[in-house]
Amino acid sequence: MTTPHLSDAELAGQPAAYWTGVAYESLIAFTRAQQAVHGFTQPQFWLLRNLSTNDLLPGGGGLTVPELRQAMRSYLRAEDDLDAEAEVLLERGWLTRDADGRLRITEAGEEARLRLKQHAPGIRARIHDGVDDADYATTLKVLRRMIRNTGGTG
Repeated sequence: MTTPHLSDAELAGQPAAYWTGVAYESLIAFTRAQQAVHGFTQPQFWLLRNLSTNDLLPGGGGLTVPELRQAMRSYLRAEDDLDAEAEVLLERGWLTRDADGRLRITEAGEEARLRLKQHAPGIRARIHDGVDDADYATTLKVLRRMIRNTGGTG
């Protein structure tokens, strides 16, 4: 379904909350579909990132699933099952689990994280196709201001 071209005045009357929700769902669905084409899920990539000493866990040491869930609380979706996703990565040999339930990334997991990371620029390029960098930056500035105006942090 295409939407008719709206004037600036008509756009100014549109509810931002509705459109940001539509954008969020569309962007997440697209990103996850693209990742699935390459054989992984977004939560699997996040697990690898959060367990990599070369990415989000510079001190190393491993984390339990509850600790990972806490670390990812701002971007996990209700349907994301980190226990199940971790099991897939354990079966692939990308993670190990110690006696205390701490997950650690393996060398094969680090190699996989780097391979998976290579797909991000292509996914981003598809999402940003036809969107000028200045317009994108302005959009984010406006959204961040609206968030602050409503008591959020952004």
